[in-house]
Amino acid sequence: MTKHRKVRVGDVAPDFTLPDQRGKPVQLRDLLGQKSVVLYFYPKDATPGCTLEARAFRDSYEAFTAQGAEVIGVSSDSVSSHQRFAARQELPFLLLSDRGGAVRELYGVEETLGLVPGRVTYVIDRAGVVRHRYSSQLLPTRHSRTALQALHVLSGSVAG
Repeated sequence: MTKHRKVRVGDVAPDFTLPDQRGKPVQLRDLLGQKSVVLYFYPKDATPGCTLEARAFRDSYEAFTAQGAEVIGVSSDSVSSHQRFAARQELPFLLLSDRGGAVRELYGVEETLGLVPGRVTYVIDRAGVVRHRYSSQLLPTRHSRTALQALHVLSGSVAG
């Protein structure tokens, strides 16, 4: 397997297609153009940190949509696991199933301590360019805050 370099700010976001929590294929490029995309990679459904992170995105979801952005979570969990997690946490956004970790590898999201899948958030503008990247395994709720701040900067409005 080829090791991809990390996707960085200023790079064009690699396109991909993955199934969502209903099993429906979602292609990144179909979402871009009309919206910015907040793409967040997380380790595992229903674990404490990932649940906190998902709830933080859920609780700020209206602020993201007001900024013209769609939130998408990605992990290697199955479609049915995502379905249960989204229902249990009342998540209004898509969770994509990256079973083999191909998209995680495509973006260069590294494992923490070589064991735990990384926790990285990207803000991708409508043109498909990565405008923000935040990586922190230990501060899961900060991902939604930094992404929202990046969207405020992109839109020229001041974070409140």
